[in-house]
Amino acid sequence: MSSLDPKEFEVDFFREMGFRRKIGKKCREAFWTLNPDFEEPQDAPCVSYWFDEIPSRERLDVSESRRRFIEFFTKRGHEYVKPRPVVARWREDLFLTIASIVVFQPHVTSGLVPPPANPLVISQPSIRLEDIDNVGLTIGRHLTSFEMAAHHAFNYPDKRVYWKDETVRFAFEFFTKELGIPEDLIVFKESWWEGGGNAGPCFEVAVGGLELATLVFMKYEVIGGDYREIPLKIVDTGYGVERIAWFTSKTPTGFHAIYGGLVSRFRDSLGVEEPDDRVMWAAFKAAGRLDPDDEHSVNEYYKTVSKAAGLSVEKAREVLEREARLYSVLDHTRTLALMLGDGIVPSNSGEGYLARLVARRTMKQLLMLGVESGLVDLVEMQVETWKADFPQLRENRDYILDAVQLEEEKFREALRRGLRLVDSMLRRRGSSIDLVKIYDSHGIPPEIVVEQAAKRGIKLHVPRNFYSMVASLHSGAPLRAEKAEEPQRDGWARRLKPTRPLFHEDPYMRRFSSKVLDCRGNLLVLEATAFYPTGGGQIHDTGRIVSGGRVYRVVDVYSLDNGVIIHVLDRNYEGSPGETIEGLIDWERRYRIMRHHTATHALLGALRRVLGSHVWQAGAEKTEGKGRLDITHHRPITREQIHAIERLVNKVIDERRPVRAMIKPKNEAEEIHGFTIYQGGVPLKPEIRIVEIEGWDTEACYGTHVSNTGEIGSFRIIGVERIQDGVVRLEYVAGGRVAEEARNLEEKLATVSSMIGSDPRSVENRLESLLKEFRETSEALKKYRDFWLKSLEERIASIEPVEGARILVIEPLEKDPRTVRAVMRKLTSTYPDLVIIAIYMGVPTSIEVAVGDSVAASLATASLVSGRLASLLGGKGGGGRTFASLKVQGPVDPKRVEEIVRDVMKR
Repeated sequence: MSSLDPKEFEVDFFREMGFRRKIGKKCREAFWTLNPDFEEPQDAPCVSYWFDEIPSRERLDVSESRRRFIEFFTKRGHEYVKPRPVVARWREDLFLTIASIVVFQPHVTSGLVPPPANPLVISQPSIRLEDIDNVGLTIGRHLTSFEMAAHHAFNYPDKRVYWKDETVRFAFEFFTKELGIPEDLIVFKESWWEGGGNAGPCFEVAVGGLELATLVFMKYEVIGGDYREIPLKIVDTGYGVERIAWFTSKTPTGFHAIYGGLVSRFRDSLGVEEPDDRVMWAAFKAAGRLDPDDEHSVNEYYKTVSKAAGLSVEKAREVLEREARLYSVLDHTRTLALMLGDGIVPSNSGEGYLARLVARRTMKQLLMLGVESGLVDLVEMQVETWKADFPQLRENRDYILDAVQLEEEKFREALRRGLRLVDSMLRRRGSSIDLVKIYDSHGIPPEIVVEQAAKRGIKLHVPRNFYSMVASLHSGAPLRAEKAEEPQRDGWARRLKPTRPLFHEDPYMRRFSSKVLDCRGNLLVLEATAFYPTGGGQIHDTGRIVSGGRVYRVVDVYSLDNGVIIHVLDRNYEGSPGETIEGLIDWERRYRIMRHHTATHALLGALRRVLGSHVWQAGAEKTEGKGRLDITHHRPITREQIHAIERLVNKVIDERRPVRAMIKPKNEAEEIHGFTIYQGGVPLKPEIRIVEIEGWDTEACYGTHVSNTGEIGSFRIIGVERIQDGVVRLEYVAGGRVAEEARNLEEKLATVSSMIGSDPRSVENRLESLLKEFRETSEALKKYRDFWLKSLEERIASIEPVEGARILVIEPLEKDPRTVRAVMRKLTSTYPDLVIIAIYMGVPTSIEVAVGDSVAASLATASLVSGRLASLLGGKGGGGRTFASLKVQGPVDPKRVEEIVRDVMKR
């Protein structure tokens, strides 16, 4: 908001304790304090860090800081809620969990779903990448992964829990009684918070220059820039667990408090010399004032440290930049472990893109430290260090390390390819090159581009916030197309009551009767229907509707967001609202779809068991012909894994496991089954329809299913392909479609057998014989091509140069143009003064021209030669600097071609 109302920050507790409201003399920000000497709110960058001078009752590490916080609030009536994953599976607008309130948005904050407890306490691992470039430089103020310890209260119009006064009292008591901080050193700064579509006034609680907590009073929703007060008033707090550890530990950096002995282990592993204590404590004192986004402030920071530590400015910068890289590697490797531990698969989109960004910035920092590999070892240290705090690291250790190993390999490959690619781009575009686009498209760090540009005398600059900028561009998920964008023709149906879904009540229902609620042209809405509407990856039903002796084909079915189901008929409906119709489902088609849908759930359960729990559904389609499932996975699926997956699915089919659908409250479903239920998306409803294959797979699902796995019949994977980096597509068939697919394969085998002169039973032997002949022919052909190349080189040696260029005209017997072009390029590479013209006689006649570098630089490019030939021989063509082609009608005289080229060289 443009201005803050001071009345928002007046609480009884301040009056009782004698707090005074002040305005900072420099920062001009309002704050509340008991200390008459404070002239500024006590947080960076308004003041320097001085919390090292405040005695601590005891030193707390991260685990103990978390425990103390949770214990404090559970003793005061708050129920503990387990933390959620760092990948926000329950949100469709965010990829990562950036704060504890994200856990409750939008379901709870909108009032749609009650909170899991009220009030509650949680310590939520969170990831924010928007300040990733500042990590390390500010010695602990910025982190990409951190724990937000929080207590929340949800105040409804008819049920008040607590609000501002009690929240401030809790904070004051925690910091004074639990941590032993003197009362007059605690400052509450007035501020404003916005996020996830909500907003409200807040207090930032700071001590000795370090902000330790934020107390948000969420009372508005933000719609199109307007602030609308909401009936649900939410206490949303955030206490920095890592900052509490830093405050009590009194270490020169937050990283020493967070990681303890791991700092020294990383330092030894990376060969980073430990700086003098004077340097780091000087940095501690100066870092509070540092604005990392201001280049002048950064330069002043280095000057201040150099003066305090008795170093040159250059030496201070060198030492602190090296330390910042070390600390960022510490931070990023933990963040990467947490992301992978919660099942993110690195890729070029979504949350996978963000995981890859963290990995590649880490590897870039390692390169800057002179270390070319070893990321796997560093991440393994983080897994071992944090596995007790975050059990998912221990459970998914193998996947985490394997994914990191693969990312290292891909990064090295990107660098290898990138050097050539960047060189080519610089040659074409010069300083207009787009660093963000190159990183996004090819994964090449900007520093590499700048280094290559400098070799060409081109000056480029990497923005200091480059990775933060890229992360911001990719932090939000693209929202799905809103149902509000449904065609205007459906507006009439929105006033109708929801359609009763008979397909849920009895998925085996083949015919039914129902009253017509309304109709428009060929669109029909019934009171109840057994026709399934397209949704959840399952295609709609088809069938017939009979009314008054007239029969209509149902060609499409879809639903609106208000639960109304619309049937699309093959022609205009001639009946009227209120009459009764009979519906008949195309049962054979529906039953095939049901089999494929249940097979999809069985398959997903098998995939997670064979490939790992990181597997997540990225898309699905269930039709009568086949099923399709796209999953996140980092490596190609092997033949052995495919067989293992098929065996598991068919075993589940043979076991005839019950398949049950049930409606559960959202909180209960999440508590019992976890967030893997959201494979197909997140329904914004207080209750969720759960489909469970007993002991195998449980998902939120709207579709129709068979009643036990035995009805699937059989299962076969018919196709596996990688459709994008980190996403694999599987296609499969179930039931009678397996036999149909087998027959199709038999027919193809018979066709192939006939083509190679064999019967199906002997096809392997025949193919082996043919392949042997092919290899022998290929070897003979290679010898012929080597002989041809040698004969061409002998001809070149005898050619008399024309103006420093040797001209060779050939009519290749070789019919493969790619082979001829490879020979031409090899010859022009070996002989830079060569012009070689290949003529393929025919209608039309094709001519290809290749020139060596020295010819292209001093006499004529290939496109110039090609253009001259085209103008004199009556053809059309084009090309580039060293290679071109043209076509002319009818045959040409090779001698005439050579004369034209000689003339071009003489010009």
